[in-house]
Amino acid sequence: MTGETDVLDAVVIGAGWAGLGVSHALMQRGLRHKVLERGRIGETWRTQRWDSFRLNIPNIQTVMPGDTYVGSDPDGAMTSGEFVALLEDYAGRHGLPVETGTPVTDLVASGGLYRLTIPRGLLWTRNVVIASSNQNCPTRPPFSALLPPDIHQIDASAYRNASDLDSGAVLVVGSAQSGGQIAEDLVLAGRTVFLATGRVGRLPRTYRGRHISVWMVLTGLIDVTRSEILKQGPIPGRPLQGALQTISLQSLSAQGVVLLGRLTGVSDGCLSFSDEAEEHVRHADEGSARIRSLVDEYIARNGIDAPQAEPDPAEVIGAVLPDPPIRSIDLAARGITTVIWCTGFKGDFEWVRVPNVLDAQGQPSYENGLSSVPGVYFAGLPFAISRRSGTILAIAEEAALLADNILRRLNTHP
Repeated sequence: MTGETDVLDAVVIGAGWAGLGVSHALMQRGLRHKVLERGRIGETWRTQRWDSFRLNIPNIQTVMPGDTYVGSDPDGAMTSGEFVALLEDYAGRHGLPVETGTPVTDLVASGGLYRLTIPRGLLWTRNVVIASSNQNCPTRPPFSALLPPDIHQIDASAYRNASDLDSGAVLVVGSAQSGGQIAEDLVLAGRTVFLATGRVGRLPRTYRGRHISVWMVLTGLIDVTRSEILKQGPIPGRPLQGALQTISLQSLSAQGVVLLGRLTGVSDGCLSFSDEAEEHVRHADEGSARIRSLVDEYIARNGIDAPQAEPDPAEVIGAVLPDPPIRSIDLAARGITTVIWCTGFKGDFEWVRVPNVLDAQGQPSYENGLSSVPGVYFAGLPFAISRRSGTILAIAEEAALLADNILRRLNTHP
């Protein structure tokens, strides 16, 4: 099969922040490994972000394991290009063993090892860390196929800027982070925008003198566990949040975005919507108020000298809602030429052929990043361990957890 010296301790698949963080942890433990990347370091950040995109987490928290922030703008927000540069610098400084342009087309278990097929041949390893994300394949509702053929349909990951779209009005479907930010980008560019909303929470960008993400860490809200979240129902999507300022449904409506309820169906060039837009505004308001209240309690409990709360313009402005609610839209009559689907993602794991690693839907089956199959791990998945998971805030802890598990396994089964 292969010589003992040719077998790696671990292979990491994906060179984004999760894969590089795991590689750093493996290197610290002296483990022989490679990081295989289908494209370039940070490929998704290069090719699936719009031009004005910025990270929601502030600069002071956008750091990789072992690094600290040393810039002059701690509350600023990185562009995707700046974040890619950070990842490239990190890999270079630490000499991480990254092989770019190396997609894995097949992963199988064989003889107690794992065999990976890559363009130059086969690679053997005792452990595999899949860090290729479950957020790179956009999903659309089935009825998207019923839209007229002359309607230009794209996903959030394909949107770049307003000028790239056909002339005419735009319907954005989905009002979480991507949908809200893209709707604002479009309306600021002078486009007519309709936004199909959903029951999504919201976060203010700053509160009582600090970025909300900083408060989320200090209060422990970011560390609510996956199991605790599941007790309340299905895991929710990330709340609506602005990178440079608070974005709310009402602030979007004040800028001219037409708020609709949930998109419920398509028939003969007409789209139908629920009349829940007002309820969706209220739900987001309540979510933001709840977070602010918890921060207030934390400040009071710990005697923190924080500024008093000030009204956030995006939160106190009134919503401009169609009256009566719009329940149906004829695309041609409204001049809508483009639909942007901001309706979620899944991962592409078709190349994983190890039994019991994926669930019936072909998505990762795991607990705390560990699959049920010894030696197969997942890194960087949203809500894998806690609310922190799926963000760069989690990778130092999660990479150490996975690397320690791999080291124990190697020591137990050399």
